[in-house]
Amino acid sequence: MRSFRRVCVYCGASDDVHERWRALAREVGGALAGRGIAVVYGGGNVGLMGELADAALAAGGQVLGVIPERLQALELAHGGLTELFVVDSMHARKMMMAQLSDAFLALPGGFGTLEEIFEATTWTQLGFHDKPVGLLDAHGYYQPLVQFVAQAVELGFIRPEHQDLLVSAPTATELLDRLAAVQLPVRTRWVTRP
Repeated sequence: MRSFRRVCVYCGASDDVHERWRALAREVGGALAGRGIAVVYGGGNVGLMGELADAALAAGGQVLGVIPERLQALELAHGGLTELFVVDSMHARKMMMAQLSDAFLALPGGFGTLEEIFEATTWTQLGFHDKPVGLLDAHGYYQPLVQFVAQAVELGFIRPEHQDLLVSAPTATELLDRLAAVQLPVRTRWVTRP
């Protein structure tokens, strides 16, 4: 079983979402704080990002935000975090978030969330880190994506041993437990020639 000091959470920044998604972000923030796990996230004060941070802080947890200068200039940075890192680009933001974290999970989100969680998964697949990656599939949000990954495996675009690199579960508690228990494949060779 793995133990986590910090978990990176990717999630949407839109304020135009249903309350159930906001409640989910608060649940995750509280669950992480309740386990003594610090939250690493994109540093914003809007959408699910703000809900996640506020809930973790209210539960006595630590929250580390990483935000590009450009977004801070738009007054999107959360003002009450344990620590806020301001970086010069989105690339620097993602790298720092990965370096600070022991695992990654995605709440529901849009293009940015998908891009970030796939990058983290790819880095695990290629052996750039050995950190588990998960999808919080509440209300079936990620079911089409889970099915897409299964199709990519069936068609030979993703190796069968890599299908489970992207763990999914319907609740925060179950996902954190699965991430702690995941056995990542050991890569000895990348290409097998006939």
